[in-house]
Amino acid sequence: MPEQSQEADNLSSQGSQPGQHPPGFRLRRGRNWFTVGLTYASYYFNRYNLSMASTTLCRTFDYTNAQYGMIQSGRNWAYAVGQFWNGLLADRIGGRWSMAIGGYGTAVMNLLFGLAAYQQLMGPLYGVLGWFVMLRSIDGYIQAFGAPGMVKMNAAWFARAERGRFAGIFGFMINIGRFINNIASPILLAGITIRNHQIGGPGEWQWVFFVPAGFVVVVTTCMLLLTANTPEEAGYPDAVYHEDHADGDTGPLPLGFVFATILSNKFIWLTAMAYFCTGVVRYGVDDWFPRYFEDARGLSLRSGAFQTTAWALPLVATLGSLTSGYISDLLFKGRRAPVAAVLYFTETLVILGTAQLTSIWAVSAGLVAIAFTCNATHSILGTAAAMDIGGRRMAGFAAGVIDSFQYIGAGLAGLGLGSLIDHFGWGAWLYGMAGFGVLGGILMVIMTRLENRSHGELAISTSQAG
Repeated sequence: MPEQSQEADNLSSQGSQPGQHPPGFRLRRGRNWFTVGLTYASYYFNRYNLSMASTTLCRTFDYTNAQYGMIQSGRNWAYAVGQFWNGLLADRIGGRWSMAIGGYGTAVMNLLFGLAAYQQLMGPLYGVLGWFVMLRSIDGYIQAFGAPGMVKMNAAWFARAERGRFAGIFGFMINIGRFINNIASPILLAGITIRNHQIGGPGEWQWVFFVPAGFVVVVTTCMLLLTANTPEEAGYPDAVYHEDHADGDTGPLPLGFVFATILSNKFIWLTAMAYFCTGVVRYGVDDWFPRYFEDARGLSLRSGAFQTTAWALPLVATLGSLTSGYISDLLFKGRRAPVAAVLYFTETLVILGTAQLTSIWAVSAGLVAIAFTCNATHSILGTAAAMDIGGRRMAGFAAGVIDSFQYIGAGLAGLGLGSLIDHFGWGAWLYGMAGFGVLGGILMVIMTRLENRSHGELAISTSQAG
């Protein structure tokens, strides 16, 4: 037994030092994570497009902020339900097919949402709010196959000591989708001409849904052709050591065992509740800042202030993901909670400070700073911590449970903030998010203390699986 323990320690060391991986492994892994990351980026292009089209859509159908928030909340709450169950399925069917279902499914739903612009196609359903809520909710459930699939695949390809950094890199990849959306959607809403054919234009919000749908189909197909679920499938057995399967067993676990084990873990619930707070703030900014610029400030999506903010938000979000990942890996030896606690409390101060500002450029800088903090916690909790706790064999369901709470919070940011804005004006927008930073920080302080008692060990043992 001591010899086996020593061998496991050696493997763990190799797994955490990229230079000691088998020849060709790093290049193969790079191809895998780049393609997976780009696929998830295409999800974001199909997710944030509604926020860009929100003002045009609301003016077309005379919707209030609360009614627009209902569409966003329907999507986010359906996404939360999907994350919970689809995470369990991802552990069974594998990450590739989970992401493929999400990619092709969101293409169909975005196409249908855009077709609602044409009265002759939609008939009596045209203009009915319930139609939009239903379509976006189905889209949310389908997209919820993506995140568990992504985490499931990456848990197999990266050891714990690498996950924070690579979660940050994936934060960069998925923010490419936000960046593409922030740049492409205003152009489509303004209208472009290609070979004498007009695409988009004033009032033609449907193109903000058609173009992302085509993009995700192409990228998802490339993902199926270029990726593998595990290093073993790609021909690299034992390339990465994982604490939860030192016996070499990498097969799927019984669903009942996974379900009971994940849901009985205290670290899962603390992370999930903190992630709820991340969801409120993250989507409170992302879903509402275009409307803030247009409705509260009277600026167009092509204005300098908006374009600067639209460029900066995903870039700074990426910086937050990378920074928190490297700090938690290198300075805190793979522990995420202490870093997250500092970020949550800092986030609260930034939100309250931004609420006092009047200059549009100062508010823009504040929104960018908020994006840094909430996306830093998004990366290390929703991706890295889920892999840490669930290990490669239960990472899908662990990620699904944790991420479902983020989208319960995101749903609250939709209908809840919309109602606040309708009743109290845009001054209530930021104040409505501030308390969630405090709550997230408190939860991460509690988790830090529990980690100290367990000597930093979070991974769930699978030795008793039936």
